[in-house]
Amino acid sequence: MATTRIGLDRLPAAARAAVEHHTGPLITVVEATEGFNSEIAARVTSAAGAWHIKGLRTDHPRAWTQRREAATAPFLAGVAPALRWRVEAAGWDLLGFEALDGHHADYAPGSPDLPEVAALLRRLAETPCPDVDLRHAEQRLELYAARPDDLRFFAGGHLLHTDLNHANVLVNDHAPHGDRARLVDWAWATRGAAWLDAGYWVIWLIAAGHTPASAEHQAAEMPAWHTAPAEGITAFATANRNLWDEIATADPDPWTLRLAAAAASWHHHRRAA
Repeated sequence: MATTRIGLDRLPAAARAAVEHHTGPLITVVEATEGFNSEIAARVTSAAGAWHIKGLRTDHPRAWTQRREAATAPFLAGVAPALRWRVEAAGWDLLGFEALDGHHADYAPGSPDLPEVAALLRRLAETPCPDVDLRHAEQRLELYAARPDDLRFFAGGHLLHTDLNHANVLVNDHAPHGDRARLVDWAWATRGAAWLDAGYWVIWLIAAGHTPASAEHQAAEMPAWHTAPAEGITAFATANRNLWDEIATADPDPWTLRLAAAAASWHHHRRAA
């Protein structure tokens, strides 16, 4: 469920002062229109630079997502924006990330962003999983797998993002080829099998207009994909079909229904293979 967004100007004075201790007086504040997890999300500038700020109240039910992002950020060089500072003041937990230039990735068939996203996921697959508190993929999918034994396919020791929404991938066309994409929003960082992020990408690719076969072809750009047994991929497609059915039933809006349809399409493709 989406978190209600508020403006940076509604922060308590003490929280705003704690931010400006790091930034100096703010000159511009542009509230973000994408994302679902943060109460505060804005790109800000001052005479000293620019930052992307994310924040939640410390008593928010998802306050753990801020802690997880702060814990994983130091290990994500070359994959995600750098965390420059963190403040906890006046009941708020606020993270200040480097402000990235770029556009949200285009996942449509033929998009020039696709090779950049594939390169990003390859870099992520090579990133060591830090010793921080993360949920395990088999735990997250436990209620959705067709059989308990299927959960073994999802277990592993790799760092995963798991939310490959195109809005979580920023592509800078002015950066060198092969290093243009970065992943933001690590609230759902997870430990699991190396190939799972490619699988999560498949669903978003189908939602963007790919056939299931075309989406799997893109996933195959990741070496980790080839380590997955066929029955494991099918089990993952089944679990995600069940997951998105639940999400779309509880919160039926255009984007959840589109993802549920994409997950169902992939599930049918895998069962027919």
